[in-house]
Amino acid sequence: MIGILIVTHGTLGDSLISCASHVLGGEPAQIASLAVGGKDDPSVVLPKALNMVEQLNSGDGVLVLSDMYGATPCNIVVKLLQPDVVAGVAGVSLPMLVRAMTYRHEPLSVVVEKAISGGREGVVQFTSQECKRYEQDSSN
Repeated sequence: MIGILIVTHGTLGDSLISCASHVLGGEPAQIASLAVGGKDDPSVVLPKALNMVEQLNSGDGVLVLSDMYGATPCNIVVKLLQPDVVAGVAGVSLPMLVRAMTYRHEPLSVVVEKAISGGREGVVQFTSQECKRYEQDSSN
């Protein structure tokens, strides 16, 4: 199973794991988050991240998700990457995480693709008319 590490500003990663656990109905294995604060020294955080990746990798690899491309958490993730072992994706969201967790028994490359598609497809504009129609359909 692919391990998942979420490296984010503050406690966003913990919140995403909690929400995904609720959506999927249970506490998942091999998933963790690493909070990066504004005053944290990346050279101190990096060894923690390396250790977490090692603990999460059961031999199938680790997907590391970060919140914002180019920010400190993502810059830490870049230093963790190893071809076919540790992959990174920026822009973590709940749809992305749920999709990645759903496909964790697939190869790492597939989980990366599923995570990205989950993030992309999770961004949807909707109108109040659609919501009203949904409410009417749900009440029948």
